[in-house]
Amino acid sequence: MNLIEELRWRGMLHDFMPGTEEQLASEMTSGYIGFDPTAKSLHIGNLATIMLLVHLQRAGHKPFALVGGATGMIGDPSGKSAERNLLDEQTLHENQEGIRKQLEKFLDFDCGPNSAEIVNNYDWFKDFSFLGFLREVGKHITVNYMMSKDSVKKRISAEEGDRVEGLSYTEFAYQLIQGYDFYHLYKNKGLKLQMGASDQWGNITTGTELIRRMDGGKAYALVGKLVTKSDGTKFGKSEGGNVWLDPNLTSPYKFYQFWLNLSDEEAEKLIKVYTLLPQEEIAQITEEHKQAPHQRLLQKALAKDVTIRVHSEEDYNSAVDASEILFGKGDLETLKGLKEDVLLSVFEGVPQIEVAQSEYTNAATVTDLLSEITAGLVFESKGEARRMIKNGGVSVNRQKVQNADEPVNFELLQGKYLVVQKGKKNYYLISVN
Repeated sequence: MNLIEELRWRGMLHDFMPGTEEQLASEMTSGYIGFDPTAKSLHIGNLATIMLLVHLQRAGHKPFALVGGATGMIGDPSGKSAERNLLDEQTLHENQEGIRKQLEKFLDFDCGPNSAEIVNNYDWFKDFSFLGFLREVGKHITVNYMMSKDSVKKRISAEEGDRVEGLSYTEFAYQLIQGYDFYHLYKNKGLKLQMGASDQWGNITTGTELIRRMDGGKAYALVGKLVTKSDGTKFGKSEGGNVWLDPNLTSPYKFYQFWLNLSDEEAEKLIKVYTLLPQEEIAQITEEHKQAPHQRLLQKALAKDVTIRVHSEEDYNSAVDASEILFGKGDLETLKGLKEDVLLSVFEGVPQIEVAQSEYTNAATVTDLLSEITAGLVFESKGEARRMIKNGGVSVNRQKVQNADEPVNFELLQGKYLVVQKGKKNYYLISVN
């Protein structure tokens, strides 16, 4: 597989240094991408960058993932308008471990000569003195060279009216530190390629320049396109913030829903970036989608592939079942099969009503439960409840309530929940405690 051509048809390629394609064609090439452990999980914006390493390995080359235990203490100014808060060593260590586990889901660490490896730049920076770094590294790169980088210029010479803070020396020095990472890996691991998102071009090329000046060697750079939404804003966030790969931060159900709710334009672009489906299959899905866009075939194929790879097939199936409920296709058995966290994720946005166990047990009829005992939050009066039940507009746990005077003997989901549907779109989650 030709890496450049693969990235090009997938719409993932932004730029690469002259000679990169020839280097990749000449031998198995070791390349890396750096990930700063500023959070305990990566998000789907990072996943687009991880896919560059995945394709590198699929093309027969050797991928390295650098977890920036050292650079994570400083903060990369690329694409930032303000200096970020610095994290303590304990938090950084915990974040590094979380990222390491996530990377292992995508890269093969046991496939022979091109097995993936993870390195941590704290290992070679922890004993590097400040004076030693200035003498051995700093003297090789001029301030003029560092000032020419877009990430630096934007922070120093912001246009009037932009809310942009100045650049501290700490962040100014970041590109030099990242450049030394590349030099160290070039010298000690034989790496000749660094990759990343397009906003990393300046930092990456500083590394290739440092290798040239310190060693006389030749190294290469390749960057992928920054993934953006259709409105041009940064991709990877929902209304609730980042869409994380960690299920404790973004549930598999919400993760699945994020992809399912993409526009047709976004899904057609991102199915090439986030899946490993071949070109012919993606073309077929795209054509079938255009014939029946209401079926959302592109979104479903993308959501399935990514959810299974990030989480599991079981989590994917559970997310599909949960999604069916809100569209009226799930039954009692579907509800009973949902784990509590999935159930709560599905009904996160609906009114949740707490009812004491004693009140639930003593409720004479379903009408009493849905009016007086729920404090008028479902129905304001018994009369209103009776009328809608008579018209067939009320369900409890996906089962139609046939009689306004029937007793309260519903099976509690997870031993404590009832899902009440009023009309077509109004849901309530009753919690019996």
